[in-house]
Amino acid sequence: MMKQSKERNKSIALSGMVGALYAALTIWLAPMSYGPVQARLAESLTVLPYLFPQTIWGLYFGCMAANIFGGFGLIDIFGGSFITLMAALSTRYLARFGKPWLAPLPPVIFNALGVSLYLHILADMPYLITAGWIGVGQVISCYGLGLPLLWLLLKRFIPRPSIDEIDHSS
Repeated sequence: MMKQSKERNKSIALSGMVGALYAALTIWLAPMSYGPVQARLAESLTVLPYLFPQTIWGLYFGCMAANIFGGFGLIDIFGGSFITLMAALSTRYLARFGKPWLAPLPPVIFNALGVSLYLHILADMPYLITAGWIGVGQVISCYGLGLPLLWLLLKRFIPRPSIDEIDHSS
């Protein structure tokens, strides 16, 4: 019972730290974090569910907190956060295929298609151009920063066997 409680507390703490970091980075880098041309560097954290499913809710609530300051109101606060939640769940699902390079793909696709849709509706921005710009920003954040972060974490948390540990008898 005590061990389960300790593990649960660690999970909650990790989720909270990721959410706080996501919100803080987004708000701190506000000019480039919002609008039709954005590179939200906090999106690099969206690869974390690949290894740590407990970060999914942290990303959701961190995005929700960050979107309060975005200027697009409730649709951004709830809709944009829902897009992040769907991307995080999809990233976690893709972990079963064992291909880390897939981890950044859901945030790129969901944000490029979803965020540009409500920007098109709310601010009459051209959908395809907005989707393209948001997609470029997502590629920079998720593949340019997030994938290297994921590779680093994979090395740290899933070490490869040493040459001495490999069974050469077969």
